[in-house]
Amino acid sequence: MPLHRLFLLLMTLMPTLPAAAFDTPETPLVIGHRGASALLPEHTLAAYARAIADGADYIEPDLVATRDGVLVARHENEIGGTTDIAQRPEFASRKRKQVIDGETFEGWFTEDFTLAELKTLRARERLPELRGTAHDGRYGIATLEEIIALAEEHAARTGRSIGLIPEIKHPSHFQRIGLPMEQRLLDTLAAHAYAREAPVVIQSFEQANLRALRKHLGAAHPNIRLLQLLGPPDEQPGDALAAGKPTRYADLMTPAGLQEIAAYAEIIGPWTRLLMPVAEDGALGTPTALMADARASGLQVWPYTFRPENHFLPAAMRESDDPRTRSEAGALEEIRAYLALGIGGFFTDDPALGRRAVDDR
Repeated sequence: MPLHRLFLLLMTLMPTLPAAAFDTPETPLVIGHRGASALLPEHTLAAYARAIADGADYIEPDLVATRDGVLVARHENEIGGTTDIAQRPEFASRKRKQVIDGETFEGWFTEDFTLAELKTLRARERLPELRGTAHDGRYGIATLEEIIALAEEHAARTGRSIGLIPEIKHPSHFQRIGLPMEQRLLDTLAAHAYAREAPVVIQSFEQANLRALRKHLGAAHPNIRLLQLLGPPDEQPGDALAAGKPTRYADLMTPAGLQEIAAYAEIIGPWTRLLMPVAEDGALGTPTALMADARASGLQVWPYTFRPENHFLPAAMRESDDPRTRSEAGALEEIRAYLALGIGGFFTDDPALGRRAVDDR
């Protein structure tokens, strides 16, 4: 039986095993969200190196697959907005539309290109209206293997272990087209001595692949943990949508849903506002029950994403009316408010600010 079909079979037939105990770190962990993506184009080796230099405990590659099955770091498999592919006439004919997780996208998709082809592209800033384009064209697309090697190099030089927290993007989509990423991810991690020992957290917005990974990992990989990402309450995980199930993220955030997650994962990763919404006056409001319910289920909470620009901050923490302005004081205030809830880690586009928020508490 082909390996990807066996993995799909495991998803549906194997029972869920309880997740191992995972103590909340004494010092909350700073996660470089796509690297130091507030400062350099996301998911580039330069952005990851900057995140490590700025004090990140973990670096986060979002993973998608190439046509030849290599895992590369891109926020989405559609790369029209984060590379210069639209300016490459040799690839113009490959622009197309496809439905992913129930939504129609048009552009260029990693699964239509070999790694060699993708390596000819140059990265661009995903949010040019906020962060400018000064670094466009300087960096290429990174593979997971290159990211592991980068973390290993920095760890050897500094004596500080750098964790890896890869996200498997659109797993049901890639399984459907014959490019499942789960086993490829495990094989790539197993092939590197550093990744067999360093802290690793595998994350996904879907449940089925995390359940299968829990069964596969068992107790044989003590350095690997699993994190269930939580999206907008009214949206559905891609695997639920593909299977015609009614499950929404709101269902996963109930006490019963969190108990279910705790059977296969150690951590949840909710959007920040699911823990503490913004009130009408522009300040952070009253915390929801999610933090307390998660901790009652034995789950750690690592929210996403803290960003320093006014555009992303609560109105009361902004420094001007310009959405591009970096409000470092406001960003630090926001992070510290969530640290006070007892989070075990957090994703940030600016790890230097995240490090300051943690160290200067």
